[in-house]
Amino acid sequence: MKQRKYTDLNVSVINKWVQNGWQWGTPISHEEFLKAKNGCCSILLSPNIYVPTEWFPPLNGKKLLGLACGGGQQMPVFAALGADCTVLDYSDEQLARERFVAERESYRIRIIKADMTERFPFPDELFDVIVHPVSNCYVEDVYHIWNECFRVLKKGGVLLAGMSNGICYLFDDIDTLPLVVTHKLPYNPLKDQNVYETLQWEDDAIQFSHSLEEQIGGQLKAGFILTDLYEDYDNEGVLRDYVPEYFVTRSVKPPIHCG
Repeated sequence: MKQRKYTDLNVSVINKWVQNGWQWGTPISHEEFLKAKNGCCSILLSPNIYVPTEWFPPLNGKKLLGLACGGGQQMPVFAALGADCTVLDYSDEQLARERFVAERESYRIRIIKADMTERFPFPDELFDVIVHPVSNCYVEDVYHIWNECFRVLKKGGVLLAGMSNGICYLFDDIDTLPLVVTHKLPYNPLKDQNVYETLQWEDDAIQFSHSLEEQIGGQLKAGFILTDLYEDYDNEGVLRDYVPEYFVTRSVKPPIHCG
């Protein structure tokens, strides 16, 4: 029997998380949408810290891609601010939340189900902005993600990406002290049969740690210019009291290709 792709396994798990009230699958309220219509740009790409408003170009009329950005949280805000929005996600439940908010608030959005580990279903240089919440931890090869983002962004376009720094993958249990290191980094269940089988048994998602070389270095290798970043703490688990687990970058595709 042909083994299922890990991304298909992850979709099954994430769909269940959303059905059970996952934080990142809970759409914004009508009141929050009205605040955005009045110019309030409150966007989370990591657990707690909002993206600085100065990171965004003027959004009215701009073509914006929400990459792995389903759930009805970020995209409604961008639509309220006048962006021409497209959301790409592989989870039916996350995309259903996007459709729900769009119908509730009567705005148009292109909703595309696609696996971001494959070539993005867009032509070159289509988008002005890409927003990418913490989600490439579900992808083994992040270099592909950065290369595709660079390809579909217009020259001068902006990429905003949230990422895990991978520290959490050292531990099996991050909710109890003392913390016990049980894994080496990089963490890759596809290369450790015992870990892979345990995740399958627990009906958990297949996740991966990624180094700064892959995350920031990968953006630079793709051709991006890094302009800013910040770190963020988790909102649950023991580690939040000790160390940031996430960071968010702002990168730009150069106005003139240098190659």
